[in-house]
Amino acid sequence: MGQCLSSGRSCLHVPSRLLPQPQPPPPLVRRKLALLFAMLCIWLYMFLYSCASSCAAAPGLLLLGSGSRSVHASPALAPGPDGAFPGLPFQAAPVTPLAVDKERDESAASQEEQSPEAPNSPSPISSFFSGSGSKQLPQAIIIGVKKGGTRALLEFLRVHPDVRAVGAEPHFFDRSYDKGLAWYRDLMPRTLDGQITMEKTPSYFVTREAPARISAMSKDTKLIVVVRDPVTRAISDYTQTLSKRPDIPTFESLTFKNRTTGLIDTSWSAIQIGIYAKHLEHWLHHFPIGQMLFVSGERLISDPAGELGRVQDFLGLKRIITDKHFYFNKTKGFPCLKKAEGSSKPHCLGKTKGRTHPEIDREVVQRLRDFYRPFNLKFYQMTGQDFGWD
Repeated sequence: MGQCLSSGRSCLHVPSRLLPQPQPPPPLVRRKLALLFAMLCIWLYMFLYSCASSCAAAPGLLLLGSGSRSVHASPALAPGPDGAFPGLPFQAAPVTPLAVDKERDESAASQEEQSPEAPNSPSPISSFFSGSGSKQLPQAIIIGVKKGGTRALLEFLRVHPDVRAVGAEPHFFDRSYDKGLAWYRDLMPRTLDGQITMEKTPSYFVTREAPARISAMSKDTKLIVVVRDPVTRAISDYTQTLSKRPDIPTFESLTFKNRTTGLIDTSWSAIQIGIYAKHLEHWLHHFPIGQMLFVSGERLISDPAGELGRVQDFLGLKRIITDKHFYFNKTKGFPCLKKAEGSSKPHCLGKTKGRTHPEIDREVVQRLRDFYRPFNLKFYQMTGQDFGWD
C-alpha cells in the first residue's frame, strides 16, 4: 500500500516504506508511564486494604483471624455454697481486714510489668510500609505461675524464628477484658504464615474468670503452666515484695493466722498461688489436660534445653532451640542465652531475677511442706507428672 501525493490534478503513489515513520516515545516517557501504572496499582491495593480495615472495625463484623470468633463476656465462676474447694481438703479462707491489707501491699509492690496501653491503630498506609504479616490473637498463652520461671521461658522461646510474642504482660483476661478482643489483638506482634503468636501473664492461672474467657476466644488455645516447688515459690514471691517494701511483716508472721496453732493463712496470695491442684480444677472445666503443658521451673534451670524441647514439641515447632543456645551464669545461678532475639550478644534475665532469699525459720518451712504435700500429690495425679517436691 502507498499514499497519494497530489500535485495539481495528477496523483503520485508513493510506497509507505518510503515515507517518514512516526518515532516511538522516548525512554523517559515510557518510564513515567510505568511509574504511573505502578502508583495506580498501589493506590488500588491501599484502597481495598482500607475498606477491609473499616469492615474489621465495624461492630458485628470483627475479624479475629483464622479459627477465632467473637466473644461475649463470661460470668465469673462461682465457688460452692460452702466456699469449699470440691474434691480437695481445702476450705476457702474468709476475707479479713488483714488479708485485704496484705493483698493491697502485694498489689502495689510486686508488679514488675505493667499492662501496656493499647497503641493507636495504624493507618493502612503505615501498616503497609511498617512490615509484612498481620496481627493475630495468640494461639498459645503462658498462663502461670508467678515466680515460677515464666519470664525465662518466654525469653528462651523468643529465640525461635517461628515464635512471635508480646514482651510485656497484657493482663487482658484478668484486668482488661472489658476493652475487647480488638484491643487485645492490637497488642500482638505481626506474624507471617506458619508463625505462632504468644503472650504470657502468670496471674491468669489463679484468676477464676480466665479459663472461660480464653475458651470463649478459642477452644484450641494451647496453655503452658510453669510450676515450681510451692514453698520455694512462696519465699521468692515474698522476696520480690520485700525488695520493694522493706517495712512489710516477716514471712513467718504472714504465713500463719495463728503461729501457736500452726494454722496456715491461705488468704495470703503467696501461699494460695502454690495450691496448684485447686486452680487447675477450674481450667479442666474448659480445657482438656492434653491441651495444657506443665513445665518444671526447676528443670528449666537445670536442663533448659530439655524443657524447651518439650515446649517446642507441644507447640508443633521444629526443635531449633538446643543446648548450643545456653550457658550457665554462676553469679546469677541461672542459664542465660548465648544470643538473644535480634542480638548477637549473650543475654541474662534482669537484676530482678535470681534475688537472694532471706533466711526463713526451718520449722515454718517444714510446716509449709506438710501443708502443701496433699495438694502436690493431687497435682501429680492430675497432670501425670511427679515434680519431686516432696
